Amino acid sequence: MRFNKILYLNYLFLFVVILIMLIGISALYSAADGNFYPWSIRHLYRFCFFFIGMIIIALIDIKLIFKYSYLFFILLLVLLFSVEIIGTFGKGAERWIKVLGISIQPSELIKVGIILALAKYYHSLKYDNIALLRHLLIPFFIIFTPFFLVIIQPDLGTSLSIFLLGIFIMFASGVRIWKFILGIVLILISIPFLWSYLKPYQQNRVFSFLNPDLDPLGKGYQLIQSKIALGSGGLTGKGFLQGTQSYLEYLPEKQTDFIFTLIGEEFGFLGTMFVLFLFSLLILICFYISIKSFHIFGRILSLGVALNLFLYVFLNMSMVTGLMPIVGIPLPLVSYGGTAMLSVMISFGLLLNADIYYNEKKMEP
Repeated sequence: MRFNKILYLNYLFLFVVILIMLIGISALYSAADGNFYPWSIRHLYRFCFFFIGMIIIALIDIKLIFKYSYLFFILLLVLLFSVEIIGTFGKGAERWIKVLGISIQPSELIKVGIILALAKYYHSLKYDNIALLRHLLIPFFIIFTPFFLVIIQPDLGTSLSIFLLGIFIMFASGVRIWKFILGIVLILISIPFLWSYLKPYQQNRVFSFLNPDLDPLGKGYQLIQSKIALGSGGLTGKGFLQGTQSYLEYLPEKQTDFIFTLIGEEFGFLGTMFVLFLFSLLILICFYISIKSFHIFGRILSLGVALNLFLYVFLNMSMVTGLMPIVGIPLPLVSYGGTAMLSVMISFGLLLNADIYYNEKKMEP
């Protein structure tokens, strides 16, 4: 670890990350009726701890990260598989395991492993060989093994984000577009088969998305209340701590997946656009780091972090605004939840590391 590299950290990126976190603390404070407990204070403690870890990851020699990328992915894959053996249930799914008394959701962490593994694989592969079909086998294993392990938990939202993340990275790495079109056709053909494997509550989420008014007090309740809260915010919002949908408990899970709705009600269209601007700025910085990197590993790693962040934000905002079914995707650094924050902060540490070591010529230690 090279502590002298701390001067080369991207401080604009760090500033935006801290600013988004402060917005999250404010929103969680409001969600708890103007109280730091139980969510805001824990959110702050977690962030401070993970922030230190992010800086440590950023200062590690990138050659070591490259060397152990596959090992990190395999360890996370084992952790994900252990959910089937020692996993605990919550909200109708088996997604968590207990580690030293702390609940961890491996399906969130595996996204970082996928980014690292694909970045190392395509760094080590000559560009002329990317188009060969035999070189799709390892990427398919890296993507679809976690995908199937997560979808049988069942966790439709996270499995969808894993699939999209892996496919987007493959496309950005140079895999020909006709192969993706073929894959999309196969997925469309298999929809009736996949539908039969969905749990009843997952099928109900799709039905409520298509027509929430069919059961406004049941399946469509969450989506209807979310739209009401967002729409009632208007241009500038009702004001901090003035969100009636939240305070009157009309909006369930407002501290987790629907925190963006609370922000929209209290700060209106301008507030939501400001949050969207901050996330867009983070994604643009990720792309900038990817473009300036001299090595393929750093380029794909940075691009993977950008795509992962984009999927978090896009899927969450699409979900709460009714553009897609409710699938349980948190808003990074804003929604309450430890594992999602841990996963995002690890990926940010890797991004900052790629930024510091952007001009490495060889990745082997």
